[in-house]
Amino acid sequence: MLPQELSTLAGELRVSILEMITGAQSGHPGGSLSAIDVLTVLWFQEMRGVDPDNLRPERDRFILSKGHAVPALYAILAKKGFIPAEELKTLRRLGSRLQGHPDRVRLPIVEASTGSLGQGLSVAQGLALGLRLQGLASRVYCMIGDGESQEGQIWEAALSAPKFRLSNLCVIQDNNQGQIDGFTKDVMPLEPIPDKWRSFGWHVIEINGHDIPQITAAFAEARRLQESGNDKPVFILAQTVKGKGVSFMEGKIEWHGAAPKKEEALRAVDEVLRGGRKS
Repeated sequence: MLPQELSTLAGELRVSILEMITGAQSGHPGGSLSAIDVLTVLWFQEMRGVDPDNLRPERDRFILSKGHAVPALYAILAKKGFIPAEELKTLRRLGSRLQGHPDRVRLPIVEASTGSLGQGLSVAQGLALGLRLQGLASRVYCMIGDGESQEGQIWEAALSAPKFRLSNLCVIQDNNQGQIDGFTKDVMPLEPIPDKWRSFGWHVIEINGHDIPQITAAFAEARRLQESGNDKPVFILAQTVKGKGVSFMEGKIEWHGAAPKKEEALRAVDEVLRGGRKS
């Protein structure tokens, strides 16, 4: 897909995110909107074998470790045909498959149930190791959050993946600088993020997580490194904006886990459809 096509698609997915969270009057718009550009490129251009009509063992895998951003994933699954678009209206309802965090039992395309922050990367590492042992060329992609990166388990995985030379593992940090308790710099500073991961033996790529060509290039670099025989896992630091695309949500901690009212949602959707605020 061309960059403009991916950008347009990301806008459509933003609308889906806003509509389902508004309908449920529950959910996490801030981190879903910050992650959607990266996830759009990943699911609609980079990942291989994610075809609802032909899911094969050699497909690429994705783990959403920051599970509260699952509205972004549900919007993608509906667009790709894994779930009916009408099902998005059931977000967080009793009995729905679309709960507030991913559920691999109800949705088999979901590779892991996540939401207990810090655990998803360990699952992704296990998947990457298992796929390699099976002789499959599949890649495993894992999106982590910045607030989540204050968890010790993240750093245990960061230490061990290079030891096992998991070049088929690619981690993306959605670095929107905010978490439920405030800004990450105030709760528990993470910097220097690239230096830390690089020192553990990862190949580090830094990008603007809302710039489609940069995102595309980063994933291409990660795959090229693996195919060239590089033995390092890849860490992509995606600098993003919480609530991206909606002016009154952008960079605002209060939109981490608050659903917009109907009037706010109408304004937000209008902004997204008109292109919102520019990067």
